[in-house]
Amino acid sequence: MSALGWRKPSRSVNTDNCVEVGRSAGGAAVRDTKDRAAGYFAVPRPRWSEFLAALKSGRLAAEAR
Repeated sequence: MSALGWRKPSRSVNTDNCVEVGRSAGGAAVRDTKDRAAGYFAVPRPRWSEFLAALKSGRLAAEAR
């Protein structure tokens, strides 16, 4: 699987201390900006959609406290 179009959060434009997300044929790929050569992990599209929905709803922020 090859990830395309790596992007990092707009709030992290001036730092290398974040993660990047890339599109893949089956979903999303995530890698550490500090160590891009270490590879990435892939997430199937349905799980990625669930993750994004949880972030947008604030459900993950509440669990982290």
